[in-house]
Amino acid sequence: MNPLQLGSIDLSKLSPNFPWTGDVRVLSNEVESIRQKLLSLNTSLFVITDGQNIWLTDEGGIGSGESTFVTPYRWLVTVPPTPIESLGDPSFRKWYGCRYAYYSGAMANGIASTRLVIAMGKAGFLASFGAAGLSPERIEAAIHEIQTALPDGPFAFNLINSPNEPALERRAAELYVQHGVRNVEASAYLEITPALVYYRASGLQTQPDGKIHIQNRLIAKLSRKEVARQFMLPAPDEILNHLLQEGKLTETQANLARRVPMADDITVEADSGGHTDNRPLVGLLPSILALRDEIQTQMGYAFPIRIGAAGGISTPHAALAALMMGAAYIVTGSVNQACVEAGASEHTRRLLAQADMADVTMAPAADMFEMGVKVQVLKRGTMFAMRASKLYELYSRYPSLEAIPPEELQKLEKTIFKRPVEEIWRDTVQFFQQRDPRQLERAEKDPRHKMALVFRWYLGLSSRWSNSGEKGREMDYQIWCGPAMGAFNEWVRGTYLEKPENRSVVDVALHILTGAAYLQRIRLLNAYGIQTSPALERYQPLRQLSETILEVV
Repeated sequence: MNPLQLGSIDLSKLSPNFPWTGDVRVLSNEVESIRQKLLSLNTSLFVITDGQNIWLTDEGGIGSGESTFVTPYRWLVTVPPTPIESLGDPSFRKWYGCRYAYYSGAMANGIASTRLVIAMGKAGFLASFGAAGLSPERIEAAIHEIQTALPDGPFAFNLINSPNEPALERRAAELYVQHGVRNVEASAYLEITPALVYYRASGLQTQPDGKIHIQNRLIAKLSRKEVARQFMLPAPDEILNHLLQEGKLTETQANLARRVPMADDITVEADSGGHTDNRPLVGLLPSILALRDEIQTQMGYAFPIRIGAAGGISTPHAALAALMMGAAYIVTGSVNQACVEAGASEHTRRLLAQADMADVTMAPAADMFEMGVKVQVLKRGTMFAMRASKLYELYSRYPSLEAIPPEELQKLEKTIFKRPVEEIWRDTVQFFQQRDPRQLERAEKDPRHKMALVFRWYLGLSSRWSNSGEKGREMDYQIWCGPAMGAFNEWVRGTYLEKPENRSVVDVALHILTGAAYLQRIRLLNAYGIQTSPALERYQPLRQLSETILEVV
């Protein structure tokens, strides 16, 4: 079967009957030959026909419609160049000083490590450091390391909603302002907080021409319309006035903050690893895009808010689908955790590389345990989800540790904690004396809060055990993961990227974008009425791309 065939559309009616002139010996209908031409993304391609067959070529020329030159070959359409840099919204690339409309999202506890952020930045990609869950000292050290390696960027740092530890959220925002971190990715927020407003407003200035200059750029990662609306509007007056009274902002900064949205970009997060509402992207993204258009009409911002897509994006098909739905940029997460630059242990990366799409489940979140918030984790090769759910069941049923039946408590100490509760509480006290002493004050008055802190000891350490590769705790590893991980593993099966030791975060990103651009050319041919065989539909990562790209950069 010819891999290219004329469909039901009569293409001769779409353009004048121009002849193609060239060496017919270069024409080939072999699948691999056509694939390689389509993969020459920076090259225009001619679609030509002799009335029966169709060819794709980058050679020859197109004669005049009035030419007397007799040739059986006629030009039908031209497939324009599709470099991967052209995918997405060019204003995103300009705003963040990156080469591609693609970034690597933050994964907490430094899983999105300094090594990962620097590798992506050097290749022209934006990446967000996973600052959530880390101490201020660790965050500050990461700022110095990344700024030294990427003095001109691009890079971002994560700021996560911390309802149980607002002091840590506030301190992270202060560090970003203090050290001139210009790009922040805000995640897990249900409402605008003073820390967010302080970071955003602190970077506002008036230019000589009277326009507002936004230094502190904000990407909000969310999955709910009511939250998106808050980020699309200016900062709340109540918070601005409070920061003014505290002397955190100047009058000028507060007034400017009333004229710009809280976020420059909103990442619509669908079914992802970690914090997620498990929403489908095909329903969520159009809804947020429509909301953006509504608010832009209302507010008339000089620069409309861009809407990107995250959650479930790990293959060229998924990336192209998001872009075709109107996403200005795409974001990956789970697939990056399985890469060599991630701050995850080798054991964890191997488990991720074996995952199928169904090998994920929901489990209680450490940072919002008392609120009943859940995160999506890997269930293959670990019992964390089941054990964490047991802890939340006990927390919901009993008012204190002392109220838990002795046999239940002994079972916890033996199978989950593997230590006496008294020892865990001593460690918890030592931890919060340095991190947030107010938690201990509250625990003295509220036995149920004390129980929550003890249970959070397990929930918090389980992710760190996964990152460090803690021996003997493999069945307790908390590994944040979405179904995208399984889709990626299926896509790369049989290629060099099947093995986790071969997975570089830059290589993965380049293959996803290259495959998306390749598939876009296929879809363009289909739109022109040219049928493509199934053999052409698949793009596989057969060779390393990062070395060539880095040479160009």
